[in-house]
Parts: sequence; structure tokens; C-alpha cells
Amino acid sequence: MAEPEQPQIYLITPPEIELSRFPQALARVLDAQEVACVRLALSSHDEETLCRAADAVREVTIARDVALVIEKHILLVERLGLDGVHLTDAARSVRKARKELGADAIVGSFCGTSRHDGMSAGEAGCDYISFGPVGDTPLGDGTVAEHEIFEWWSQMIELPVVAEGALDADLVAQLAPVTDFFGVGDEIWMSDDPVAALKTLLAPLG
Repeated sequence: MAEPEQPQIYLITPPEIELSRFPQALARVLDAQEVACVRLALSSHDEETLCRAADAVREVTIARDVALVIEKHILLVERLGLDGVHLTDAARSVRKARKELGADAIVGSFCGTSRHDGMSAGEAGCDYISFGPVGDTPLGDGTVAEHEIFEWWSQMIELPVVAEGALDADLVAQLAPVTDFFGVGDEIWMSDDPVAALKTLLAPLG
């Protein structure tokens, strides 16, 4: 039997970024580690802030042939020349996003810890589902996406799945056989050396 493929890395930006520093930090990470996709996940709802950040990040990702999606803002995707959108409301906006952006755009959706929401989002036309957080965090309501949801998904559903939120090396080792992507964000950006932090986090992948 063939060895299962290693999960790919899906980078998530911090909620706030300094344009004078972050693009260079992102470039170093992308040059050090193969990454499938970057999600621009800013907390700002200021259009100008989002557009300037997207322009700066897109310059880095395009040069390295890495896909770039934006969190939530469907209408900014085409305007900013991005590859797609990451939705945060399970299946609710998937059909709208697909209709707006067309068949070629990436449409992904965060479904928390709900298998049902994941299946509904998949049926609505998502390209991938993300579940999380997979680790314990004081944020949110304390619910964790357990190993079994990924195990079940990998056995029953063909749609790619992302494991994200409060990852550590132990969780990477445990989830590697049952997830397609690891969504990595604050785990590395809160470090002074994101490249080294990512290397440590992914050490179990060999």
C-alpha cells in the first residue's frame, strides 16, 4: 500500500500586520518551506487597509507561485486579483461566493467542530473545509475539533480538510495521517523567528 501523502502547509496571516515588516517575514517563510496557500486573515474592516495589505502580500505570493485567499470579503477577491475566499460561516455563504467568483476561484470554509456543517459546505461547492481549533486555547468557547472528526472525514469524505488553531508538534504528529493541510498562523508569527518556529512545529513530518 502506498504511503499517505504528507499534509501541505496553509499559512494564515496575523489579524494585524505591519506592512513595513510582514511581507519580508512572509517571504522568508515561503522561501524556507513549501506552502500551498496563504490566507489574508486581517481583523480590519477598513477597505483601504485591506487593499494595501493584499497588494503587499500578493507581491510576495505571486513571485513564489503560492495561492492567496482573503478571509470573508468575497467582493474584494476579483478586485484585488486574489485566488479566492476563505469563509467563516460554515455553509451559509458558499453558494453566493461560488456564484460571484466562478468555478475557478478557491472557496474554503471554516466549520468549527461540526461534521454536519462541513458536509453542508462541501455539498454547497467548497474546495476545502477547515476544522478547529485542534488544540486547547482560552479563545472561543473551549470546544476543540477532536482527532476523530479528522479521522472520520479522511475515511468518508474526499474533500480536502484543514486542521487549524492552537497547533503544536504533538498535534501535528497525531493529525498528519488524517488531514490534508495544517493551517498555521499565530503558532509561528508570535515568534521572533517564524522560520525556526515553523521548522519546530513541523518536525514530526520529517
